[in-house]
Amino acid sequence: MSLRLIPNSGDCCLLRRTTVVSKNNLQKKNRVTVSSAAKHNPSLSLRIESRIRSHVSEVNVPVEVEIKLRLADSSSHQKLSDLLSSYHLKTHVQENVFFDGANAELYSNLAVLRIRFYDDDSHCVLSLKAKPVISGGISRIEEHEEPLEPTVGRACVADPDRLQSIESSKIMERVREEYGIGKIGFVCLGGFRNVRQVYEWKGLKLELDETIFDFGINYEIECESEEPERDRNLLEELLKENGIDYSYSETSKFAVFRSGKLPQF
Repeated sequence: MSLRLIPNSGDCCLLRRTTVVSKNNLQKKNRVTVSSAAKHNPSLSLRIESRIRSHVSEVNVPVEVEIKLRLADSSSHQKLSDLLSSYHLKTHVQENVFFDGANAELYSNLAVLRIRFYDDDSHCVLSLKAKPVISGGISRIEEHEEPLEPTVGRACVADPDRLQSIESSKIMERVREEYGIGKIGFVCLGGFRNVRQVYEWKGLKLELDETIFDFGINYEIECESEEPERDRNLLEELLKENGIDYSYSETSKFAVFRSGKLPQF
């Protein structure tokens, strides 16, 4: 069965800010090769240089930087929802389903492969997250996202090995080449649902989450930011001024899911 990606739709599929990894070292290493080749075949040199430029651009890694503040309980969640009601943009119902290799190749390397379904399969996104760092309520993580046909996503949930049949996917190419998941195949880890209310407040896009696990419900507010320390302070002021109990999130939703229990507040 041949599976395909669809064109980008919706703001959920945009790539974030990028961080360049080892670009100078890569260029330095390959300049020697090009110089040697040029002595014998100038046209070959031009082709190699073009390929190097292409490869250098591919080492740009999208990095998502978010503020993550955990709310104490449903009362705190409701209070904040009421407080922000005039800034409400939309509400999404998300279903998150996770995958790994049969030998936990992703999990053992701090990587997460996810398919997210939105609003009764109105659209669907394939994502790969890696190298998470969370401290002081600020999360930084590599993230690649690609839109996916919902019917293709459902087929992959039913038969995880169909992930290997998705055409033209940079994510699946990276999963195979970097993490070595191929012939052994994939397994579905299950997942959780999330109700996300989205707000535009003081120039920030706030996401208020009610995450429903099999073992309980977690409440959190998130905000993607280019100046996370400043924006975290702004959010903390809002919560403190209105008597809303919160703490810094210390783990991702996926980590909570894998642990099988809610973190203590």
